[in-house]
Amino acid sequence: MNIFKYLLVSIFVLSVSVSAQEISENKVDETVQNALKTFNVPGISVGIIHDGKVILAKGYGLASINTGEKVNSETNFGIASNSKAFTTTALALLVDREKLDWDDKVKKYIPEFKMYNDYVTEEFTIRDLLTHRSGLGLGAGDLMVWPDGHDFVPEDIIRNIHFLKPVSGFRTKYDYDNLLYIIAGEVIERVSGQKWTEFIEQNFIIPLGMTRTGASWNTLKDKSNVIDPHVPIDGKLKVIDRYTNPIFDAAAGIYSNVDDLAKWVQFQLDLGKTSDGKQLVSEKQMKQLITPQTLQPNFTRPPYNTLFRAYGLGFQLQDMNGKLEVSHTGGLEGIVTQIIMYPQLNLGIIVLTNQQAGAAFMAISNTIKDHYLGLPEKDWVKEYGELIAKRTGEADVVTDEVWETVEKNKKLRLAYIDSLPGTYKDNWFGEVKITMNKGKLRFESARSSQLRGDMFYYKGDTFAVKWDNAYMHADAFVFMKVEDGKVTGFKMEPISPLTDFSYDFQDLDFSKQD
Repeated sequence: MNIFKYLLVSIFVLSVSVSAQEISENKVDETVQNALKTFNVPGISVGIIHDGKVILAKGYGLASINTGEKVNSETNFGIASNSKAFTTTALALLVDREKLDWDDKVKKYIPEFKMYNDYVTEEFTIRDLLTHRSGLGLGAGDLMVWPDGHDFVPEDIIRNIHFLKPVSGFRTKYDYDNLLYIIAGEVIERVSGQKWTEFIEQNFIIPLGMTRTGASWNTLKDKSNVIDPHVPIDGKLKVIDRYTNPIFDAAAGIYSNVDDLAKWVQFQLDLGKTSDGKQLVSEKQMKQLITPQTLQPNFTRPPYNTLFRAYGLGFQLQDMNGKLEVSHTGGLEGIVTQIIMYPQLNLGIIVLTNQQAGAAFMAISNTIKDHYLGLPEKDWVKEYGELIAKRTGEADVVTDEVWETVEKNKKLRLAYIDSLPGTYKDNWFGEVKITMNKGKLRFESARSSQLRGDMFYYKGDTFAVKWDNAYMHADAFVFMKVEDGKVTGFKMEPISPLTDFSYDFQDLDFSKQD
């Protein structure tokens, strides 16, 4: 072998050995333990899949602070909006079977489907259901699915979505949406003749050998090793009731674990091929899932130097240090999760948590992906810890001012106060009652039992409602409409800038009924 060939071979061997070097388990352990402590998370599960092998599948901390049960690789978490990729992959399978096409009109399958104007209604496609470009605002109408305890059903969403007003032109802007994924699930049911949960389990969960996964909490057969959701209230963790309403299944319903999700991630990386070599979904349709559909605002910054951001079909897409990142996050009450894939690196990362601090999964996944992207080590736990402390402090200033003003003005009596009690109605959310008993105002939703609380005068024509359920962290302003000295209706918006976007109070517009 001449020296030139020897150098080429040496360089090749070196590059292969460097690319194949896995992140150490100790490094992941250290990062996760720091995240558990810094972000007050009871339990986390982490999976890493690289070059067709499971490099790590491990649980940390507690599944529940009430039981003391520990998290392991089989512990089930609600994966929340990571379920959306199951819905889009199911539609890809139906495209393969020639049961529908991505650009078929929704009305072909749901004749009663209606959006905010006739043109959008007639032109709205299956693809539009999945790509967050409807023209509706962020989380529009989510109060029909969030928080749990409501009595809305999918038929209500189909019937009521046309009441939601657009904030941008059709197909012109990205605004994340949950309701349209629920309607996509309805399309699957009408085309296949099966429940969404049955279709997902029969066509993906069973064939992929995801033996401990359920398409929904309600279909999860073995509930013996499942996390409890946790929320911090006044600095202390509390176990809360889990979200169980089947209305959210097609958008956020699946319960799974890192052992099973490793199989799902590998299936995605292998473009629809199962571990035994069967092409379950065609490569052509799997590539559709990771093809940009809707552009998103992008801000290039180190260390990743991202040049584009877009949404595909059930996945967020962006470049990270020159490599395509395919990802999604998910959030339910007391649970947040993340799945990341790098097709060019044949790499998948899964982080599941049982507390709603998204900074925890971000710090862990960033640490892992930095290693495989060949970037310098960075203390992401420290960086996100400082960022969260700053944002929380700023939000506390806002909320503290509101409740201090409420306290200062508690003895003021408005001239129209006696006209305030009554029944109010919003076109899509239904009725709420405002009552007064011994000078104390009370707000109660007829259809969403958790949206009940005491209402207090703030200032001007604005009140503040403090929900009975403190773990929602979603207290809201109530802006009264007053005409001729009488209350005729009201609008709302969240008080804290950190309120989850699914509390879309700003989309409500109530008129007084009596």
